[in-house]
Amino acid sequence: MTWPSRRETSISTMMVFAMVVLASIFFLLVDQIFAWIVKLLFGLGG
Repeated sequence: MTWPSRRETSISTMMVFAMVVLASIFFLLVDQIFAWIVKLLFGLGG
């Protein structure tokens, strides 16, 4: 078993944060699109 170096750990940590930000933006956009479609279908204003 080998432990990751400090550089490998920091790169992995930054990649995780980047993927979290990208996933958050993606799901925000998908949620907004679905909300727009539901408003359009049911005529709830908008």
